[in-house]
Amino acid sequence: MNIVIGCDEAAFSLKEIIKEQLEELGYTVLDKGTYNAEPVNYPDIAVDVAETILRGEAERGILMCGTGIGMAMAANKVPGIRAAVCHDPFSTERSRKSNNAQIMCIGARIIAPELAKYLVGLWLTCNFAGGGSTEKVAKINDYDKKYRNIGG
Repeated sequence: MNIVIGCDEAAFSLKEIIKEQLEELGYTVLDKGTYNAEPVNYPDIAVDVAETILRGEAERGILMCGTGIGMAMAANKVPGIRAAVCHDPFSTERSRKSNNAQIMCIGARIIAPELAKYLVGLWLTCNFAGGGSTEKVAKINDYDKKYRNIGG
């Protein structure tokens, strides 16, 4: 499985740790930056990661910034993407099983690297459970289509 990752300067160190973890687990990692601790405009990286998934070049993505919130907000602007902030095991699991999130977002200033590694491992083993969530995810996709061209 291909995993695309990206971060801002606040999460550069964490991205390097997660990248190493993914490679050790046998995943192919597409690194969209940033590549150092210099300030960057993280929305550009978030959108690049999201578009990589939509083009089918990666099955899932991991975005990291100070809180995970900004990356999630930016990635979710791309129609068809479901990005979720994951800082604990329950939300991490539910982001996949209930919401079929393609992107997990992590806050490097919120959780420690060891917890982040644990959550990444958990997230990668979870799959969409379907069932009662199928209609809800379909509804999210319908809203993506409805509002795609509104607000520019």
